[in-house]
Amino acid sequence: MSDTRTWGLTGPYDRHDLRRNLGVLGRGPGDPAYRAAADGSVWRASRTPDGPGTVRIAVAGGEATAQAWGPGAGWLLARAPALLGEHDDAADFTPRHRLVHEAHRRHPGLRLIRTGLVLESLIPSILEQKVTSDEAYRAWRILLRRHGEPAPGPADGMRVMPDPRGWTLIPSWEWHTAGVDGKRSSAILRAARVARRLEEAAGMDDVRAAARLQAVPGIGPWTAAETLQRSNGSPDAVTVGDLHLPKIIGYALTGERGTDDAAMLDLLAPYAGHRHRACRLILLTGRTPPRRAPRFSVNDIRAL
Repeated sequence: MSDTRTWGLTGPYDRHDLRRNLGVLGRGPGDPAYRAAADGSVWRASRTPDGPGTVRIAVAGGEATAQAWGPGAGWLLARAPALLGEHDDAADFTPRHRLVHEAHRRHPGLRLIRTGLVLESLIPSILEQKVTSDEAYRAWRILLRRHGEPAPGPADGMRVMPDPRGWTLIPSWEWHTAGVDGKRSSAILRAARVARRLEEAAGMDDVRAAARLQAVPGIGPWTAAETLQRSNGSPDAVTVGDLHLPKIIGYALTGERGTDDAAMLDLLAPYAGHRHRACRLILLTGRTPPRRAPRFSVNDIRAL
């Protein structure tokens, strides 16, 4: 059995916007908890406060339809509009650069989504610390397939991540087999042990929420921002400490290479309150500095 909710959408919204907006929840190809279907719908398997649940969301003709399964179905349906950006308010966002203005005009359906689930975004963000995306995505897939549970409903092959206690029961050698070093696994274990307190951050403002997350050793500004962008739909949680983002923002807005965090924050200062939104729009332009060095090689610790 499944439950369904349908509601009208405000503002321009099309399928490509749906896939783009919810795409930030997917952690690489083959993510067991996220699926973009051929019919344009998006599936997501989550660990809600009421238990595991799966939701399928589709958008057509100015309407959104959410269908959900499992003990967490009611929770997911109640928050489906927020997941599609119902609470995202860009009314006071003013582009200050020609590039940002053009991106804003070209992508009127961009919405910053809000899941209301902190641990769901925090754990994969911890996995992405100081490693390549491929390494982090592989670890997430392995851990969910081995230690998650089948997603409710008809989404064959999808998995719901472990509950907090389940994360703490993963043996040390399983972390190693997934390619996760001790620093990252320890941070995840510390977060899982205070999961209830961390989930409270979903109802806090950015400053308090970031402070709550960063009170856990191993969670810094980068991880907190990556989490709050998804769990809270924060329009201002700019990612500081990223290897690539400052260079992309600097090159897109000035044409210069080598921008660091401080210079990036100076460039984004006119967008205070919407710095993450400005970054999303800049990234949508695809304007990036030409590559001069080879990609970082994958550091596979599993053979050590």
